[in-house]
Amino acid sequence: MKHVIWSALAALTVHTAAWADEMKLAVTTSFHNSGLAEILLPEIKADLGLEVQLLVVGTGQAIRLGEAGDVDAILVHSKKAEEAFLAAGHGTHRREIMYNDFVFIGPKGDAAHVHDATTAADALQKIAGAEAVFVSRGDDSGTHKKELSLWNAADLDAEGFGDWYRAVGAGMGAALNTASGMGAYIMSDRASWLNFGNKGDLELLYSGDPVLFNQYAYLPVNPGKHPHVKSELAEQLEGWLVSDKAKGLINSYKINGETLFVFNAKQ
Repeated sequence: MKHVIWSALAALTVHTAAWADEMKLAVTTSFHNSGLAEILLPEIKADLGLEVQLLVVGTGQAIRLGEAGDVDAILVHSKKAEEAFLAAGHGTHRREIMYNDFVFIGPKGDAAHVHDATTAADALQKIAGAEAVFVSRGDDSGTHKKELSLWNAADLDAEGFGDWYRAVGAGMGAALNTASGMGAYIMSDRASWLNFGNKGDLELLYSGDPVLFNQYAYLPVNPGKHPHVKSELAEQLEGWLVSDKAKGLINSYKINGETLFVFNAKQ
């Protein structure tokens, strides 16, 4: 009988320990679609004994999950929204981890002549001028927020566009699939584009403008607002994400010889 009781207690202890080593991290669809998570998560588990459960959503939804205390931390890419999250007391701090850039993708025929653009604003003005079909994420993600800010910077208002502007309300992979099926233009983060397997007639037409810089940052949820969040595990994960181990894995992650992210965390 004692053996049965101790076995039950041991099983409960093991289960509780396993539960204590799980945390929830809201990440963007662009990060997930890049394939980098599949490289990092096994190493995190091996080094920390930490099971990171990813909730893959757009930046806007990730921030809302953080505000509600439904996750322990968020990894997103919209600095303005991140700063508002911190200002409202929902996060403890913001730690930059890595960056890549946004790129403009379109059909090889390039009727809007985006390939000849000199700036991101010029690329969007050419698309709007030609009323070439453009697929927008339309999902309040970091990519969507960036796209809207770029239209504004080009003195264009996306709300006033005609049927050529297609807001699909979907993640990066689904939006790229839509653009591929329609032969449309789209703005993507470079990592998702490189890892996208259904390119069809699409190709990268424009990149390189400094305004297309795309920074990813890690923000732990504030335990002062949500005492149940696993702040210690979030801190452990942050320490790993800014480590030399993470730096090596992030910088060496390539597809067809092209680097997808550049580590820039300050240690």
